[in-house]
Amino acid sequence: MPRAVLIAGTHSGCGKTSLTLGLLRALARRGLRVQPFKSGPDFIDPGLHQAAAGAPSHNLDTWMQPHDALRGLFARHARQADVVLVEGAMGLFDGRSGTDEEGSAAHLAKLLGLPALLVVDARSQARSVSALALGFSRFDSDLRLAGLVLNRVGSARHETLLREALARTPGLPVLGCLARAEAIGLPSRHLGLVTAEDIANGMAGGMAGDASGPERTLDRMLDALADWVEQGMDIPALLDSLPEIDLSGFPDDGAALAAVAGPPVRLAVARDRAFCFCYAENLRLLEAAGAELAFFSPLADAALPEGAQGLYLPGGYPELAARELAANAPMRAAVLEFCRSGRPVWAECGGYMYLLEELADADGAAHPMCGALPGRAVLREKRSALGYRQARTLADGPLGPAGTLLRGHEFHYSEYDGELASPAYALTASDGTQTLDGQAAGNVVGGWFHAHLASNPQAAKAFVQAARNF
Repeated sequence: MPRAVLIAGTHSGCGKTSLTLGLLRALARRGLRVQPFKSGPDFIDPGLHQAAAGAPSHNLDTWMQPHDALRGLFARHARQADVVLVEGAMGLFDGRSGTDEEGSAAHLAKLLGLPALLVVDARSQARSVSALALGFSRFDSDLRLAGLVLNRVGSARHETLLREALARTPGLPVLGCLARAEAIGLPSRHLGLVTAEDIANGMAGGMAGDASGPERTLDRMLDALADWVEQGMDIPALLDSLPEIDLSGFPDDGAALAAVAGPPVRLAVARDRAFCFCYAENLRLLEAAGAELAFFSPLADAALPEGAQGLYLPGGYPELAARELAANAPMRAAVLEFCRSGRPVWAECGGYMYLLEELADADGAAHPMCGALPGRAVLREKRSALGYRQARTLADGPLGPAGTLLRGHEFHYSEYDGELASPAYALTASDGTQTLDGQAAGNVVGGWFHAHLASNPQAAKAFVQAARNF
């Protein structure tokens, strides 16, 4: 049975991603089979997890995914591991709203029966950290805290003060004290953390605070984080403190995956550094519905995969590659021809931008895109949308009949500039706010909305069946 823990934080930016990546790499260097997961809808952290652990990371979200499907997904991958690390999102108790636990790391930990390891940013405090830890430990009596990891500890004297204060907080062992190490922090941009692909390709400007630039590879950053964690934690003691998780009572998540009868259907799926935001579970559900996935790069390839019967354009950062995407005229023409052929096309966020007529970058320069849908996308300095969404399709299309319900989220800085003559979705936010999103044009559906197909596996079957019927 694997040992498992959820790594949570008091708030965003406290260091839980750096700790998670360093611990994943440190455990992998010991020869352990490590399985990472990510709480919530985030796309970037799972890519970094995979690079650190050498195993694909999967999103677990207690609002987007049915609970049995979520627990089945967890068990399927955890069974192959020696150690399971689940990284939380935001603060431990932050989720879909301010009034309940849905979507929070705490909710996920309880659903899976995992203890939570709480990361505390100890900068500029000493005894006060005890009050903070006490509040977190008592907020939810059904949640077990495995202990604390204190981050950004400034000196040996600072560590002594922190340990003295926390010695008076029973049941909360200090399992690590991590030194301030801004030089190996994760680089970021205004759109968020940079992706694993960008760091690996030397496009992130090196490690934070490091002027050496592109020669700082992703592996070097991960090894530096592992060294940092090794210096501040007793990893064997941590592992000994973690419980073994009995997975025998977890459900089988295969019940909803019965394939549609018929020969395999070839789906072209965009995948490169401009289109890298895609839930692994979405791809698995498409495969289970009978799809054969053929990946291609809108940046580098001149044509779509031969024999493609359907096209899936996930999200990503096309804003940062607009000039290159525009320069690849053969691919833009191929995508436009495919959309006009009547074969099913599904585009999310970055993929939706790619289907529009133009994309205006941060400098205001306009770049031609595929032109399959009218209007243009314009990159803004301020975030345009963020949060969970329930979507209802407004027309019959590749994802099913009008009225099909899906759960997912929105996160984008770009905005649509044009008239929505035929919107694809009616979206409902966590606070009940309703908006129209995207465009539906017969066989083509696109919008800012990122769907998690586990919320409605029938949509995966509908998409594959639409391709089979063409």
